[in-house]
Amino acid sequence: MNKQIILLPGDGVGKEIMESAKIVLNTVASEFGHSFAFHQHAIGGDAIDQFGTPLPEDTIKACQQADAILLGAVGGNKWDSLPGHMRPEKGLLGIRKNLGLFANLRPVKGFASLLHASPLKEDVIKGSDILIIRELTGGLYFGKPSERIANGDAVVDTLSYHRSEMERIIEKAFQSARLRNKHLTSVDKANVLESSRLWREIVNEKSKDYPDVKVEHLLVDAAAMKLITQPNSFDVMVTENLFGDILSDEASVLTGSLGMLPSASIRSDGVGLYEPVHGSAPDIAGKGIANPLGMILSVALMLKHSFQLEEEAAQIEDAVNECLEQGYHTPDLHIKNGKLVTTKEMTELVVENLTTKSVSNSICSMYV
Repeated sequence: MNKQIILLPGDGVGKEIMESAKIVLNTVASEFGHSFAFHQHAIGGDAIDQFGTPLPEDTIKACQQADAILLGAVGGNKWDSLPGHMRPEKGLLGIRKNLGLFANLRPVKGFASLLHASPLKEDVIKGSDILIIRELTGGLYFGKPSERIANGDAVVDTLSYHRSEMERIIEKAFQSARLRNKHLTSVDKANVLESSRLWREIVNEKSKDYPDVKVEHLLVDAAAMKLITQPNSFDVMVTENLFGDILSDEASVLTGSLGMLPSASIRSDGVGLYEPVHGSAPDIAGKGIANPLGMILSVALMLKHSFQLEEEAAQIEDAVNECLEQGYHTPDLHIKNGKLVTTKEMTELVVENLTTKSVSNSICSMYV
């Protein structure tokens, strides 16, 4: 398999963890006979410093021709004083919109060796395995008008959705639920918002095409509470842009390992942008202690969803889990009696587990 991958390291620790992604991908290519070509471009604060914009045209054009995109992180207090349209985060919003990446997939699954660090009791969080699907290119974040009015004494933000935007994300959620445990929770605010009432109407319509999927409707406030009290009750959650932003960040800390979580932003043809959910962490940038595992697991998501390389993705996930079971951790993780390692060392350990597993599987296949 030959694939063109755009690398957007971005800001802060993004450059360091992107190197880890390249090392793992090169290992996968070598072990499984693939070819991955990398092309690096600027985004976020890095692009502002170089080109005076958070999203250069060259970056957009390169991403439009790619098979998949890997993003490190954007943002940092260095650019906090810039006007809104020049903030690094606008680069991320812009690339999602330009590429039509309408579906954000955020898997939240706890690693057994890290559950002690969860803010929840272990018996509450144990076994949780949630996929949050968030609509990504509509709603409040993109509605017009969005501005100050009345000489700056009042503001207006517009929540705008078209039926087709809701239908495609809801369809994606039903498809995902069918591949998992066939339980879909739709989150809205239908007791207040007209947009939520249309959302709920479409979910009910689509449910007729998926009679094997159990559908549950929850108001967003109830969903936020239930994530804390009964996280095991969820399988797939689907919701609009703003609610999804809040709920996915809430869910991401439940397992006690924010640095471990990947995410995918995809469109119907499988092209996607993959990134860890943690931020740019400018306070530790350049120190060699950033956790690369969220980025590495984002690579696994890319192989699975954009390239349909299920075995390769599974082996990366297994290699990461083995590192944790062996007690290795970066400073952001807290494994009891564990072994503290650097970004580079953790990456090397993943590669070691990955190559060992590949050799083991090859030997086993000889006797099948």
